[in-house]
Amino acid sequence: MRASLRWAHSDLRTHRGEALFLVLATAGIVASLLLATALFGYATNPWQRTFAQAHGAHVTLHTTAPAAASKLADLDGVESVAGPYPTAAVTLAARGSRAAAELRGTVDRPGTGRPLITSGRWLDPATPDGVVLESSLARALLTTPGDTLTLPGTARTLTVVGVADSAEPRYRPGEQSGLVWALPSAVTDPDGQVTGLRLTDPEDTGYVVQRAVTVLGAGAIGEVATWQQARAEAQGDNRLLGQVLGLFGLGALVAAGFAVHGAISTRIRGHLRDISVLKAIGFTPGQVVRVFLLQHLGYALLGAVAAAALTEALGSGAPGRLGDAVGVWQGLPGHTVALFVVPVGAVLFIGATTGLAAWRAGRVPPVPVPTGPGPAAPGAGRLTGVARRALGARVPPALVLGRHKAFTRRPRSLGTVARLALPLLLIVTALSAWTTIDRFGSSPERMGLPAALSVRADASLGDREARALLERDPQVAAAHPGVEVAALVPGQTATIALRGFGTRQEPYPFTLAEGRAAHGPDEAVAGQGFLDLLHVRVGDWVRVTVGDRPQVLHIVGRSIEPENAGRVVSTSLDTLRGNDPALRPDLYQLRLVPGADPGAVAERLAGAGDGLLDVHAVANPAEGLPPLRAVVVGLIAVLALIGLIELLTTIGGMVREGERDLLALKAIGLSPRQITAITVTAVSCTALAAVLLAMGLGLPLAHWLIDAQGRSSGIGAGIARVPSPALLVLLGAAAVLGAAVLAALPAARAARRRLADTLSAVA
Repeated sequence: MRASLRWAHSDLRTHRGEALFLVLATAGIVASLLLATALFGYATNPWQRTFAQAHGAHVTLHTTAPAAASKLADLDGVESVAGPYPTAAVTLAARGSRAAAELRGTVDRPGTGRPLITSGRWLDPATPDGVVLESSLARALLTTPGDTLTLPGTARTLTVVGVADSAEPRYRPGEQSGLVWALPSAVTDPDGQVTGLRLTDPEDTGYVVQRAVTVLGAGAIGEVATWQQARAEAQGDNRLLGQVLGLFGLGALVAAGFAVHGAISTRIRGHLRDISVLKAIGFTPGQVVRVFLLQHLGYALLGAVAAAALTEALGSGAPGRLGDAVGVWQGLPGHTVALFVVPVGAVLFIGATTGLAAWRAGRVPPVPVPTGPGPAAPGAGRLTGVARRALGARVPPALVLGRHKAFTRRPRSLGTVARLALPLLLIVTALSAWTTIDRFGSSPERMGLPAALSVRADASLGDREARALLERDPQVAAAHPGVEVAALVPGQTATIALRGFGTRQEPYPFTLAEGRAAHGPDEAVAGQGFLDLLHVRVGDWVRVTVGDRPQVLHIVGRSIEPENAGRVVSTSLDTLRGNDPALRPDLYQLRLVPGADPGAVAERLAGAGDGLLDVHAVANPAEGLPPLRAVVVGLIAVLALIGLIELLTTIGGMVREGERDLLALKAIGLSPRQITAITVTAVSCTALAAVLLAMGLGLPLAHWLIDAQGRSSGIGAGIARVPSPALLVLLGAAAVLGAAVLAALPAARAARRRLADTLSAVA
């Protein structure tokens, strides 16, 4: 045992840089996997915890005021009911901010869907104008208990007495109204009612919704919200961050495992004489295997422990969402288990990939047996006819022999190229994710967001007056009138967003990924989430119900829809008016001139509207993804480190193999500079082959992965964007030139070795 430790210590002193790289790579991989675990927990558990503590409703039904919603308590599968509560749609203003909200009348805190007070108190009849705001709405209005809210267009004011968390869908400007609890006396003019249903079996959600629509009638249902939708919205971008970290963390782990395997294999080929000496002095094959295995397991364990300790100590201090995620994750029940399992799993995986190479070391005989051509055959193989003709044509021998040296041993060469290509492939995929995120910000019109601002006009403002007021601003390129209503899908199990934007004379520029634009009567385009929900495709006819009016539409295209999880079907305003002639637009989508500042335009329009216009910036998914850029940078650094380890291993192996050819190359008249150029060329050719393989496989893989994520989120395929050709060329050139530079110094040292050293190496 003492001899094994002494040999391992000597080897560590000789290869300090390689050991350090292995430790750092393992630390980066384990940190990525731990952060991915934290983000998954942060994405799911806070909402789950709120839902459990609030005894949340699995189905929330918005109905008309006259509907007999009390009948819902008698439905099969309903465990408890909250409401019905009277509701009124209002607009609230505070500190210069405005928000659409639903005023919900109740006296006592509901037992089902119970609001969880985070600050302030619950409603008190002693404060008749007191309200409790859902936390996301309170943040949007910058309000705290004690603040006063105004209702634009009226003289009414409301006093905030509390802020509460809720498991219902959160407030989203221009998409989802905020939730406000008030006393029934404060809901002076109710326009509907809401009922929450908690089910004995959450999997029966679709069936219960269908039964509720049957009991009340389709015309009584305004909107249906389910617990699955609320959970998906709460998870949002955090789940995407977790998926990206997990995917690239696992990819980096595989790449690191192969890099360690390649490093040990190369070291074994370079240390055959040392291994033979170890066996000659009494080392058994098992001892040799254990030396290599334990040595690299020690490197992996050190990196894993360092990553776990740093993540635990400093992770909560990371800026933005990553720090919040780690802080929440550290308080979850499974935190300790994950903190142990993830590093141990990474170490075991690296150990498994190390074991095969170490086993090969154990099979080395005490007296090495030559397995290939002798030193008289430069490049360890016979030159091909093409190579001989190239030499005859006075092509520099360094190029010919270097290319021959890189690919003469097919299995080994292909393995080296594959190991180098894997981290490069993942880097290309990461850069594609970065490019796609940037495209959401730089060219939102290509990603399903042609409008920059969304405006809701007061009912007292006519269509012509509203459009004239909006288009009067010099930076408004177009104001497309429209409406958006909730519609029941066939089977009456869920609601989707039915939109009518633009007219046939001035069509709305939907971003299409498949099919064509809707031009004729009853033609529409739909998001991926809508197509998946109804199990239809482009070319099919669908029937949805708005109130008691059926709407039959022909899906002629698939649009990219970042909103409402893609559960959107869009047509022209003229098509909806054909079914309801009294329909008037109350929503305007504004396209701005290039370079316009949406914030400044919104401020001018709000001032010009004098309280009659509710202006919001259209939500862009990229706004919630700045942490993803930092994640991508960190992952690229980890992958580059793994690639560097593999590259240094390749260089070391080629330099050691070149020692056998050194005498023959000098004998045929090659100078040390030419011999150095042979090794540099061989390394560069290997790196170039890895780059071409990574580009050829990485770009289609990145396109497929990003589009698959788009499909699963409801946005739909067609959002993937690959890096520019210039960036790809720069990446490839950096990899090849970096390989050449790193190979130059060790190759030059080997070419200038003394004759005695060369003879010793050959022996």
